[in-house]
Amino acid sequence: MGSTSADAENNTTGAVDGVGRRDLIKRSAALGLAAVPATGFLSACASGGGDEATDTSGQGPKTAKNPLGVTASAPMEFVLFNGGFGKEYGEDAVKIYEKNFPKSKVKFTATLKIQSTLQPRFNGGTPPDLIDNSGAEQMDMGVLVGQKQLADLTPLLDAPSYDDPAKKVRDTLRPGIVEMGQFDGDPVYIMYYAYTTYGVWYSQKALDELEVEYPETWDDMLAVCAKAKKKGTAGWTYPGQYPYYIPFSLYAMIGKVGGADVLKAIDNLEPNAWKHPAVKACFEAYYELYRKGYILKGTPGLSHTQSQAAWAEGKALFIPNGSWVENESADVIPADFGVSIGAPSGLDSSDKMPFGTLWASGAEPFVVPAKAKNPSGGMEQLRIMLSEESSKNFTSKVKSLSALDGGTDGIELTPGLKSGVAALEKAGDNILNPRIQDWYVALQKEKIGTGGIGEMMAGRLTPAEAIKKIQGYADEAAKDDSIKHYKHT
Repeated sequence: MGSTSADAENNTTGAVDGVGRRDLIKRSAALGLAAVPATGFLSACASGGGDEATDTSGQGPKTAKNPLGVTASAPMEFVLFNGGFGKEYGEDAVKIYEKNFPKSKVKFTATLKIQSTLQPRFNGGTPPDLIDNSGAEQMDMGVLVGQKQLADLTPLLDAPSYDDPAKKVRDTLRPGIVEMGQFDGDPVYIMYYAYTTYGVWYSQKALDELEVEYPETWDDMLAVCAKAKKKGTAGWTYPGQYPYYIPFSLYAMIGKVGGADVLKAIDNLEPNAWKHPAVKACFEAYYELYRKGYILKGTPGLSHTQSQAAWAEGKALFIPNGSWVENESADVIPADFGVSIGAPSGLDSSDKMPFGTLWASGAEPFVVPAKAKNPSGGMEQLRIMLSEESSKNFTSKVKSLSALDGGTDGIELTPGLKSGVAALEKAGDNILNPRIQDWYVALQKEKIGTGGIGEMMAGRLTPAEAIKKIQGYADEAAKDDSIKHYKHT
């Protein structure tokens, strides 16, 4: 899921029109790629060779140092989402590519406007070679895969890793990363570069001053919010303009209470999945935050940056978010804030999963278009980014783990990152990974997140009304033959 933000829209390497920062899987209404026509699938690593001086197809002879067979002189174009993670880590990785392939002209662009910038290029058959498909204008991954617009990244995964030729790239990745990129069978269409922990974010200093511990049960959560309210502090805030952030904590609570199979049924668009007792109980719990006045006044009108600023200023204790929040809000978070993540509070001892159960998964989806002119170059850029050097650079600069398993040795972890690592260790095998947000982007953001959950949290729907409405949205999507459907196997 990627993060978001940014006002600046300036490109860097390779002159093109200005572009900007990262708005994460997560900002205004998600836009699908409905207008993209179906095209034939292009293998990402076709056999070939050719004269390096004249062949710019991106496919050249394979060597130990060039296992994907990139043509040294082939141009390579890389478009990065310039949101909460910024663009510097991408620029740094491009410099390594340029050093390795000095004859190649690299065009690097950072932008917030992924869909509106790139959809016409997909339509015209001239997409870039590598895309960070994230942010409010994230192209619908399910649509891209269903219409065969993406190259299979298996050649990258089976290539020797950048640091250790004895290991394949796939063997250096965190658990679940490869599987997240799969939609139907073995092909892998997406490389999630960041590794995100989702949950309830808070200031350890604020809890210490309130003399409370992070609440493990919902009764305790309500008690903490009541105590904060007496001190003039709201319990919660969230991006009211983009209420699909609320599931970052709510979905994990549903899984904790009812078990992982409840979330899988929701992902599978099964009939009545949203009517499960765990969904009802958790919706009613969150609705109590509204009903008891524990949500910061004006929250339904706040953007992600405004809600995060209010949280950083101590106007609210808790905010549902992803681990990019520490970097995205670095300019407004006080030095002694103590950025921390909390796993979802449960209901009681009858919960199916223990406290500490967490939603953690790959985020920041990178793709190589099937019609890229230099698909091998796009994959090689990803191979570079999955090196220990680039991974450590990413973690140091953006305060987030990468998909590379490890890669934190020698790095001084920030409070939020340290808290996230500790939360992962506590969760152990109790990691949840709802897929609805990448299988059905528009459904999750525009309908479930905004039209259902957002309306409930603003007090315009009761939990029962929200569940009925959301189940209707899911049923419509399940019956819609114009979209590709996916299921857990």
